[in-house]
This record gives sequence, structure tokens and C-alpha cells, in this order.
Amino acid sequence: MKCPFCGFEESKVIDSRPTDEGERIRRRRECLKCEKRFTTYEIIESVPIIVIKKDKSREQFDKQKLLNGLLKACEKRPVALKTIEDAANEIELQLQNSLDREVSSDKIGELAMEKLKDIDEVAYVRFASVYRQFKDITTFLEEVTKLLDK
Repeated sequence: MKCPFCGFEESKVIDSRPTDEGERIRRRRECLKCEKRFTTYEIIESVPIIVIKKDKSREQFDKQKLLNGLLKACEKRPVALKTIEDAANEIELQLQNSLDREVSSDKIGELAMEKLKDIDEVAYVRFASVYRQFKDITTFLEEVTKLLDK
């Protein structure tokens, strides 16, 4: 860390403590050349996830959009809000932990369907009907049959 007073590039850490509920670390440093003290903050660098939509356009991942889709699928179903929020958080974490910085909207839809299948079967079928754009009752029945077979 470069000293703001003399520009020397080496310093020692005198004190470290978490701030902002553990989101940042405050470090008190001392320059090894001029011995003046200064404070630095360390934060996690967040790299945005880019979603490639079906029309090939790109936009930044928005967890709120995912959450809204899950909420819509679970509407009037006995599913706790916490369960839905946890599913959205798990999907976001899965995307962040992958090495890909760009992900297709299809991949996000598949992850959402996996979660909904475990949460509520009716919500799963609702989501699948919109996501897979069922064209007729036969397609709808095929998806329900797959669900019943498992």
C-alpha cells in the first residue's frame, strides 16, 4: 500500500477491524519510511453477472427479477416467502460461484425450475408453462407426466 504522505510503497498493519457488519475491513497502517499513520479499507470486489437473453441482448443479472418470477409461480400456494427468497439467493450464489461471468437466461430458468420442483409442484408447472412457452395442452400434459413419473 502506497503511503499518501511520502509515496513509499511499504507499510505495516498496526490494527485491523471489521466495519459495516463485516462487509469491509478497516486497517490502520504505518509507513515504513516516514512512520506516519494512515487508514485503508478493504472490500470485496463484486464482478457483475451478465445475462444473455434469448434475443442475444445482454443485461446485468437482477436477483429481483428472478425473485418476482418465483413469487408469481408460488402465488396462492402454501410456500413461505423465506423459502422463495432462499431459493433466489441459492441460485444467485450458484451463478456467482461458477467461473462464467456470462450466463444464458435459459440456464437461470433451468436453475429456477430445479428449485421449484423441490419446493412446490404446482409452482413448478406454472413456472415451466411460462418459461417453456407451452403451445398447447399436449405439451403441458407431457411436463406433468414427467413430474408424476419422478
